Amino acid sequence: MAVYASVTDLIGNTPIVDISALSPNPRVKIYCKLEGQNPGGSVKDRAAKSMIEDAEREGLLQPGSVVLESSSGNTGIALAMICKMRGYTFKVVMPENVSVERRQALEIWGAEIIPSPASEGSNGAMVRAKAMAAEHPDWWFPFQYGNDANPRAHYEGTGPEIWKDLPEVTHFIAGLGTAGTLMGVGTYLKEQNPDIQVWAIEPPPGEMVDGLKNIDEGFVPPVFSDWDGYDLLDRKMIVHPRESIEWIRKLTDVGLFVGISSGAIMAGAVKCAAAIDEGVIVTIACDGGWKYLSTGAWTGPIDEVVDRAKKIIYF
Repeated sequence: MAVYASVTDLIGNTPIVDISALSPNPRVKIYCKLEGQNPGGSVKDRAAKSMIEDAEREGLLQPGSVVLESSSGNTGIALAMICKMRGYTFKVVMPENVSVERRQALEIWGAEIIPSPASEGSNGAMVRAKAMAAEHPDWWFPFQYGNDANPRAHYEGTGPEIWKDLPEVTHFIAGLGTAGTLMGVGTYLKEQNPDIQVWAIEPPPGEMVDGLKNIDEGFVPPVFSDWDGYDLLDRKMIVHPRESIEWIRKLTDVGLFVGISSGAIMAGAVKCAAAIDEGVIVTIACDGGWKYLSTGAWTGPIDEVVDRAKKIIYF
């Protein structure tokens, strides 16, 4: 068994599992990359590590530095974990309607939570964090939506891992949030094989699927634009909150206990499998399901679960 010098050395090289039993088309295989296996519990460990190490190389961080970011979920937890290890103070601006699991995870890593109004959502938290960063130029503000180290983590890590394990991939499907995973992985895979298609999953305008954004609602992450997202994507697919809940439940049939955005991505993967003649789809399970237990998403009446998800941010 390998011995690692640091927990951060465990970030990446996550396993891929065959979940083709859920494919509606016997000629289409579906595989899922389990990003919840990262030490901080999500795919955002990759971006957090990449952004912090990039800032350290540039001399922007030293012991005692203050790091400020907005987050409604996994990025905050990942940054808090690494900041605690490196001796940085971490402050996170987040909507006041985040789940109890979210707050507890951040508090474990010593983060200072700065609440923003629930009505402003994650975009509002981002705006407030940018304003605070302008008031405190000595603080480091990674700004995950516009930090090139975010997609680069996936271009240099997640994408090559997928290509190494499944060079027969024909479709890569992931959620559209900061766009880091989609841009980094998609760019790398298309460089290896231009015929690989990249599909994005987003919620309908005006509706919330945890961890995802609809870019037609006004905010286009700079990461998406800088990495030529409109040219890179072959298709965008709408997935509703109810579908996300339905599919996290169905994923337990193949032994996967994953988060709500992973259900949305899986719903999109199944739609893709039904729409093509044959192929090999690779999806991302962004995190595990433990942070969502308070939603009752697996056990409660689905109408009640969907209604609660409109009021509380769980991702």
